[in-house]
Amino acid sequence: MDPCRIFAGNASRRLAQSICDKLKTPLGDVEVSRFQDGEVSVKFNENIRGGDVFVIQATGAPADNLMELLVMLDAAKRASARRVTAVVPYFGYARQDRKDQPRAPISAKLVANLITIAGADRALTMDLHSAQIQGFFDIPFDHLYAAPVLVDHFAQKNIPDLMVVAPDIGSVKMARAYAKRLGAELGLVDKRRPHPDAVEVMNIIGDVEGKNVVLFDDVVTTARTLNQAANAIREQGARDIYAGVTHGVFSPHSEEQIARSQIRELVVTDTIDHSAMKLPPCVTELSVAGLLGEAVQRIHEERSLSSLFI
Repeated sequence: MDPCRIFAGNASRRLAQSICDKLKTPLGDVEVSRFQDGEVSVKFNENIRGGDVFVIQATGAPADNLMELLVMLDAAKRASARRVTAVVPYFGYARQDRKDQPRAPISAKLVANLITIAGADRALTMDLHSAQIQGFFDIPFDHLYAAPVLVDHFAQKNIPDLMVVAPDIGSVKMARAYAKRLGAELGLVDKRRPHPDAVEVMNIIGDVEGKNVVLFDDVVTTARTLNQAANAIREQGARDIYAGVTHGVFSPHSEEQIARSQIRELVVTDTIDHSAMKLPPCVTELSVAGLLGEAVQRIHEERSLSSLFI
């Protein structure tokens, strides 16, 4: 069997190199640059005809990241690759996954269509903002979870009197799965948003007094949700507060929110490259390269991924 051919866009080059190191395979030679007017330019510098190609690229802002992925997929398809798999560690434009108000787009469906039309035969991603996005793709789609990496980290800490709390209603299912695997109780922060990007915590469901609490979520952007949830939990008598989040998007000024929050340790993964920013001392970054690498290897060898969907 031919070796799997792994290539990376500029947004995920560091993660792609880690995946290649795990698989003991070289990172493919592709030039992803810009024309003088700023348009994306892609050129594969090696023969990929008939190859099993994996293109690794997160699609969060700026939009250039998405354009890089689309142009790379198109280039790979036109270079006669046998199969092209889009590996999207962080699936951006996922917040608008339904038409919840008049004259609004469903941008997650739009991006799914773009990836498919650009030439992807298969897609692989991690911790979607909403599980229903899987149904937006008309190609085979594999949805991994960062749970094994995050659970192992907190399990090794042997935190006594542990309680897992979901920071909002949308993350209850995820928090329940984490609580079960950590053998912890489950709680919930009931909140509402008076207007977009504003959070008002209403009450805590569950007794957190005297407990060490871990908040689990899929994305941290402004960190306001986590910050307000942590403050409300602290007011209810919780002891140490931790947080585990798959995608650390970290918008401007989010570092200040994190630095002054009640959270003792915020754990994120490397689905998004944080090398260009200085993370606060309380932030720990874990790698999902092993998990993604295993999935890439199994897809290449036509083996089942079922055991990874936990």
